[in-house]
Amino acid sequence: MRKKLNKLIFVEEYVYINGIEQFLFHNGTSYDNPVMLYLHGGPGSAESLFTEGFQGKWEDLYTVIHWDQRGAGKTLIKNPHKYPTIDLVLKDLYDIVQYLKKKYNKDKIVLLGHSWGSVLGSTFIKKYPEEVSYYIGVGQVVSMLDNERVGYEKVKELILQKKDIRSQKKLDAIGEYPDEKYSEEWLKKCLKLRKLQEKYKLAASMDLSISLIAFKSPIFKFSDILALMKAFKSNEKLVEFLVNFNLKLQSNEYKIPVFYIMGGNDWQTPYSEAEEYFNKIKAPVKKYYLIPNAGHMTMLDQPDLFFEALKEIAEKQKAAKSI
Repeated sequence: MRKKLNKLIFVEEYVYINGIEQFLFHNGTSYDNPVMLYLHGGPGSAESLFTEGFQGKWEDLYTVIHWDQRGAGKTLIKNPHKYPTIDLVLKDLYDIVQYLKKKYNKDKIVLLGHSWGSVLGSTFIKKYPEEVSYYIGVGQVVSMLDNERVGYEKVKELILQKKDIRSQKKLDAIGEYPDEKYSEEWLKKCLKLRKLQEKYKLAASMDLSISLIAFKSPIFKFSDILALMKAFKSNEKLVEFLVNFNLKLQSNEYKIPVFYIMGGNDWQTPYSEAEEYFNKIKAPVKKYYLIPNAGHMTMLDQPDLFFEALKEIAEKQKAAKSI
């Protein structure tokens, strides 16, 4: 265990969940605060290494727990051949929620899902609404295929505006996109499109500044790099689930409060798609936040504006609970 950074709550631990040891990273300033479980993206892209880049102020509002999911990060290194399916990871999540409720003596927890985590989170709250006090979707995925169509058209528009012949040739080489069914070829096309989107700052990229946040993390180990390199192989079944995911085909009724925080420059999970769907959902309480000049890594791109949205949510939900 490394130095606790003078925090009341600073815990790295492996917990035996659903047949394997899974990594949890806890940070907080008060045991009285609500417990927030952060569901990372990918699938396979653990975000526990990036907490120092955005989470400091959050810990005045919540005890924040990062979970390296089955097939990701430190959990993958500990269990290199235990690959996830959607049923396994949902059971993992349910068991972790029970563990956190008991550990912190809470009736419910707050769930925040980022990107792929928003798919997992949305699926979980539909199935187990009684376990969650409210849900926050960031880089919310509504329909993966629709997201890819919109993102493709946006980068195409910018390439034409810039008369970028080299990028145009790369886009043309991708051909028809996206295909309706997941395949190895689908994934290859997606990765090629991401490179073009990264060039035009339409999608998240591991640039030097973001990489430095990870390298400076108090929990960083070089094995974390190995886990990231293995992410695609270990999460193939979840990627297939993600490609076929479409909230529009499900009921738009939610039994708990729902909040979306989206980046105004996010074309990886386009904010326009999330907003259109959000306007149609029915929930006890809901609010949509659009953060200007923020991309897919919304909380890292504009940490202060993101915190203001999070603070408003936390304070209003606390007030509502006390009535």
